[in-house]
Amino acid sequence: MKLSQFQFLLPKDKLAKNPTTWRDECKLMVVHKDTGEIEHRIFKDIIDYFGKGDTFVFNDTKVFPARLYGKKEKTGADIMVFLLRELSREQHLWDVIVDPARKIRIGNKLYFGEDQSLVAEVIDNTTSRGRTLRFLYDGPYEDFRKQLFSLGEIPVPRFIKDKITPADTENYQTIFAKNEGAVAAPAAGLHFSRELFNRMILKDIDKAFITLYMGIGQYRRVDVEDLSKHRMDSERLIITPEACDVINKAKNARHKICAIGVTVLRGLEAYVTTNSEVRPFDGWTNKFIFPPYDFSIPDALVSNFHMPESTMLMAVAAFGGFDNVMNAYKIALNEDYRFGPYGDAMLIV
Repeated sequence: MKLSQFQFLLPKDKLAKNPTTWRDECKLMVVHKDTGEIEHRIFKDIIDYFGKGDTFVFNDTKVFPARLYGKKEKTGADIMVFLLRELSREQHLWDVIVDPARKIRIGNKLYFGEDQSLVAEVIDNTTSRGRTLRFLYDGPYEDFRKQLFSLGEIPVPRFIKDKITPADTENYQTIFAKNEGAVAAPAAGLHFSRELFNRMILKDIDKAFITLYMGIGQYRRVDVEDLSKHRMDSERLIITPEACDVINKAKNARHKICAIGVTVLRGLEAYVTTNSEVRPFDGWTNKFIFPPYDFSIPDALVSNFHMPESTMLMAVAAFGGFDNVMNAYKIALNEDYRFGPYGDAMLIV
């Protein structure tokens, strides 16, 4: 497959700036991958396609306030710092992106907070992601982390909205978010409400949770036409023995496994045994899925409508079939489906 095959025109007014009032009442397009048939439903109708013993697998990562605004020493220039990954708890080292990057050099100090009480020093600018900062903090780690996160904002992507509101702190987080460390929300999971979870219980639909700490690699531009040459950013993946038991038992009993989002799709396929079972894992993955791909674990997929030429669109097309998915996207544009993390959803069965 080539990058250009995933190009389409997405008008800006198709990008959702905010979610629907009720999480589970966005539009749901149902795509039957064997026939290409398409249905138009409401998201809470999703359980109509599943029954007793079927299992939904969720990504329970929690988004942290990764975007900070500060000042550069001496010049007082405005600087935006995007926290990517904590490198050292003891030394307060973080892998970050700095904007504008051209103004920052090794040795520069950055100041955060109205009273400029938090200071960071640039110690490396050669990493593939941008910069490494050492926060100069003398005190308990928990106090440092509390102050750092109190100065940040929830990182709703800039292409969605420039100004973050207090509502985004809740909206850009799943109701089951647990393990803090992601800089992007697993968007397909945003549509699940507590009421929908209760209805799943009544239908004996099981749940399993894995953790994939989403980085900005999900949104990083693919700059090669030959997709086999693209390399994903590595992200930490945790699949517990308990999650494996739930998933493998359902799979072996021939029940459906539904991946809630592309991150779950990638996580489930990252380390599979020879007899097509998920195994416990705690490490890093740069799994990149694009057509054609033979899936071992999931039977169904829930996904939002993604950006042109994005790795997430490629993974969805690999699961649902390239022609089916690209046709569904054309219909979505004509039927006023909303795109992006706050947008509507697609179920592929």
